[in-house]
Amino acid sequence: MADDNPDSSQRSFVERIAHAFGGEPRDRGDLQEILEASHERSLIDTDSLSMINGVFEVADMQVRDIMIPRAQMVCVEVDAPLEEILDVIIQSGHSRFPVVGESRDEVLGVILAKDLLRLALGADAENFRIQDHMRKAELTPESKRLNVLLRDFRNRRTHMAIVIDEYGGVAGVVTIEDVLERIVGDIDDEHDSEEVANIRPHEDGRFSVRALTPIEELNELLDLEFSDDEFDTVGGLVINAFGYLPSPGESVNLGDYLVTVLAGDKRRIHLLQMAPAELVKSL
Repeated sequence: MADDNPDSSQRSFVERIAHAFGGEPRDRGDLQEILEASHERSLIDTDSLSMINGVFEVADMQVRDIMIPRAQMVCVEVDAPLEEILDVIIQSGHSRFPVVGESRDEVLGVILAKDLLRLALGADAENFRIQDHMRKAELTPESKRLNVLLRDFRNRRTHMAIVIDEYGGVAGVVTIEDVLERIVGDIDDEHDSEEVANIRPHEDGRFSVRALTPIEELNELLDLEFSDDEFDTVGGLVINAFGYLPSPGESVNLGDYLVTVLAGDKRRIHLLQMAPAELVKSL
């Protein structure tokens, strides 16, 4: 008789792996070591392991780590004519846009490109009011964990949230695609650039940096002079500065920057935050 419990197959899979490697995992670190060993024995493939690690990573990260900073938000103004709004939609290739008032701190709602498609086919542009087509803007604090944000997206059936900082101002925007990309990898479409951004600047002067970013790329973007004679990646440079494999939340000074580990596991680090020392001192 088939087992109707949807979790039974997952439990039995983990139990079989745990049994094969000497018992049940005591914590997440043990579980990750079991999964790594399972991958080495070809019990799970590389893509599966990558997605599982992505799930762990999402649980450790906050909205501020992946959001699009306010300065890079593609918005439409509430009093913009229909022709101008349609041009923004066409040029950007996005499907959702914050609607702002006098400044980007005044987000009035969200407009979906599909809601304006019929207007592009000859509707009366003179009588167009964007307020008639706006949807409510969902707000989320920049400190919220990504796994909680993903649950909120599912429960509210929304795909975009406006990120609010501790003072109530708009810090940026985040989409469900941004979260899912942390799990399954980059989701490219015809509007994405071919190169994946290893270094993402934030409006306050900080940078999110992937640990696998080549040191040469970091030097070029930030006008730095870190040596790549011993290490090829930023992650290697940071681990050397610590003198050991750091855990998420630990920080170290690297040149004129304070580097904080945002995500990692027992074998490697995945994501870093770099903040200029002058910025840290001013906070």
